[in-house]
Amino acid sequence: MTEIRRWAAELGFDAVRIAPVELPEAAEGLADWLAAGCHGEMDYMARHGDLRARPAELLPGTRRVISARMNYRAPARDAESVLADGSLAFVSRYALGRDYHKVLRQRLKQLAQRIESKHAHHWRVFTDSAPLMEVSIGVESGLGWRGKHTLLLDRSAGSMFFLGEILTSLPLPCDAPTDTHCGDCTACIGACPTGAIVAPYRVDARRCISYLTIELKGPIPLEYRPLLGNRVYGCDDCQIVCPWNKFARDATVNDFTVRNGLDQASLCELARWTAAQFEERLAGSPIYRIGHERWLRNLAVALGNGPPTDEAGSALAVLSGSDSALVREHAEWALARLDSRRTT
Repeated sequence: MTEIRRWAAELGFDAVRIAPVELPEAAEGLADWLAAGCHGEMDYMARHGDLRARPAELLPGTRRVISARMNYRAPARDAESVLADGSLAFVSRYALGRDYHKVLRQRLKQLAQRIESKHAHHWRVFTDSAPLMEVSIGVESGLGWRGKHTLLLDRSAGSMFFLGEILTSLPLPCDAPTDTHCGDCTACIGACPTGAIVAPYRVDARRCISYLTIELKGPIPLEYRPLLGNRVYGCDDCQIVCPWNKFARDATVNDFTVRNGLDQASLCELARWTAAQFEERLAGSPIYRIGHERWLRNLAVALGNGPPTDEAGSALAVLSGSDSALVREHAEWALARLDSRRTT
């Protein structure tokens, strides 16, 4: 394990642990969550069912899971100051740079190949890309504990990191799980703008701003639109207030450096991007996968929640003439919201 940890560090991973393939408590909790409909339109969650809790079925012969962590925080404008300025677009800090799927997958493959050069094994790599319960694996491996916001937490790194896994046929010695350290704290629950953390350790995705701005393909429900504020891609509120994130560390790789000034971009400026500009500027970004239409949908809502300026009104007027019925409807809602605030 010493050499595996050394190789992982050389590839930019900040911690690596070994987990067993059995996840005894995960399957029951997942089934209950799915039965309650908390996954919303994420049909792939239900489609794979409790396969997510059985890693060995994804690669026959799997005996262990190598669980790796990579910090993503990069120098950027303070998140709270962006959220406080309604003319700016807030983008979740993990999405300010390069798409983590590509970064971690490439480096996990390199790590698996290095291991293979010394120890023959069958392997397969994952990072948020298959039916695998990454947080549960992280807990079993000792990389951290599950916080009440359901993210993995570590005393020395908070929660601002990505997770990736290598399924391996090697019978590596497992690491021990760590203790939990949330105690009586409920800061994350109280900070959620939409009340999506419906109970400790349980998130209803249908209320979550990350789900609403990223996963949801259709109209954002009316009751949640005012609560989105200026959040146009994801939401970090539960992480911002978490006391453990005072220990969050900057990324050691350059891939997550801020691109296109997205840490403090103007809503009006982003709303002017054409489809071609969106594709060119966000190629290689995690934002790219939602497409230009949903990007404009989110921006329209944020503009409607922002200062009722002439510039915002002009941007929304353009969006209200969009070829997309989805964009038009959200722009019209936002224009009406701006008008109501100008007259009060």
